[in-house]
Parts: sequence; structure tokens; C-alpha cells
Amino acid sequence: MRDRTAPRAHAVTLDNGEPVAATTRGAPTLHVMNALRAPIEGWYDEHQRDLPWRGPGATPWAVMVSEFMLQQTPVSRVLPVFEAWLERWPTPGALAAEPSGEAVRAWGRLGYPRRALRLHAAATAIVEEHGGEVPASHDALLALPGVGTYTAAAISAFAFGGHEPVLDTNVRRVLGRAISAVEFPARAVTRAERELACSLVPDEHPGRWAVAVMELGALVCTAQQPRCAHCPIADRCAWLAAGRPAYDGPTRRAQTYAGTDRQCRGRLLSVVRDAEGSVAKARLDAVWADHAQRERALETLIADGLIETVGDRYALPG
Repeated sequence: MRDRTAPRAHAVTLDNGEPVAATTRGAPTLHVMNALRAPIEGWYDEHQRDLPWRGPGATPWAVMVSEFMLQQTPVSRVLPVFEAWLERWPTPGALAAEPSGEAVRAWGRLGYPRRALRLHAAATAIVEEHGGEVPASHDALLALPGVGTYTAAAISAFAFGGHEPVLDTNVRRVLGRAISAVEFPARAVTRAERELACSLVPDEHPGRWAVAVMELGALVCTAQQPRCAHCPIADRCAWLAAGRPAYDGPTRRAQTYAGTDRQCRGRLLSVVRDAEGSVAKARLDAVWADHAQRERALETLIADGLIETVGDRYALPG
């Protein structure tokens, strides 16, 4: 059923009269870029958030730190930790010079703390293999610990103007709706999706295009309650033109946290992280009642390198 609060949309067409959605099957995409780029980038110029890792003064290291922190974590939670991190460790060398446990401590309650260990490992590799400078090469970025396909593309685009497609959840959702008329993309990036995204990357200022689409997905074309009435490409969105058809793919399960091993791990790690030195086992036992779950979570924290045993006590890695 059409959303009556949104403007009526007409799928944008190519010069040959084909709808935008047809381009996902190999039709030319230059026309699609021309139809989408100007309104999206114009909207971004007016509505972009003032984020320290997107400003003109952001270093490649700042961009890299932000990309590690923003994985599955809201901007509002990242901002204070990011600022404190860059003040303490303004370069990869500064971080690599300290124990990995300090990275875990500074990570605080951002969640998924293994990212802190991977960022420390990446900083160490940058010092040892790249003279302390974040490499500009996409392949060199991919070779760093903890850097996957998305992160390498994001650092390359935002820090160095690289042309790899940046396909985070927000970008995938915008392109999926605007071009393919689907409410949500597949769980994993498909080959066709990547090829389409590659074809849309402009020759000039590719990072600006990537961040503009990302910001549109974060602020307007959201997963829940998209604000179509405020979208700069509402008049050319295939999904809106089709009446906003509901997602009909595999069930999208909401993540739970309360009572999970992840919550238990977080409780145990917070005790060790907040301590001056090592802690006794009794302090860990006191924060989680379920003995079997607590022991299982502690074992995984040790296996992941987030906690070390010091005799019969526990501490952050040295």
C-alpha cells in the first residue's frame, strides 16, 4: 500500500525509456549516476552531520579508527571514544607503542572489543611494514589485521579518494530501494550488487559520492520508518514508485543482548578493564550468577586474547 505521506514517485528512466531498475541487469548506468548523483550530493551539502572523521582535516589514521569503531555501533556512542582515542593516540605509532590491553581499556563500552585488539594489531603492522603511515593501496589495506573488504574500501575512498565501492548497510539499502525496488538488500553482498555499485562510482570525488549515499541512508532512507517525504530522490526511486513493497526475503531477526553470552562477556571484561591491575576470580564470579555461562564466557575472553591469566588472577593483555 502506498505511503500517502510521501510524494508520488515516478521511476527515473534512461534515454531509451527503460526504468532505473533495469540497469541491474546490465543496462548502461551513466544515466543512473547522472539522475542520482546531483540530488544526493546536493542534499548532503545541506544536511551532512559535522563528524570529525569526515572533515577536510581528518587524517587517514582518523578515518581508519572511525571505521573500526563504527562497525555495528551508533555514531552517538562512537564520538566521545573516538575523540579521546585520537587525543591519546594521534598516530598508528603512538598506539602500537602501548600494550594491546590499553587499547581494550580505552575501547570502553563500545562493544565487540576484539575490534580494539585488531586495531592495535593493524597499527603495529602499519609501523612495521609501512613506516607508520596508513597505506593508500587498497590491497595493502586489505592485508592489515582486522581490515575486510568494506573497511578497506571505506578507508581508501574517504582518506585517499579510491574508487572501490563502499557498501555498508546504509549504502546498500539506498541503492537497493532507489534502483532495484527492494526494501532491504540480501544479507550478504551479491555479485550483481557489487557490480552495480562499482558502475556508479564517479571518476571525480568518489569518496564524496560514497559518504553522501551513506548519510542519506543513515538519516532519511532508514531501515525503519524511512522519511520518503524528505528524500532528494523520491521522484526517481523505484521502490517508492512501486508502492514501497514489503521485504519478502529470509526473516530478519532482531539481535538480542540481555542474558546472552555476549552480555556476560561484557560484564566480565568491564571488571578487568576498570581495575588498576589484576583481579581475583571472586570479583568475576560476583557479576554473573550463572556459573556455566560465566565460565564459558571467561574461557572465550581468554581465547580471544582480551583477558590474560596472571597466576590465579585475571588482567588485560600486557
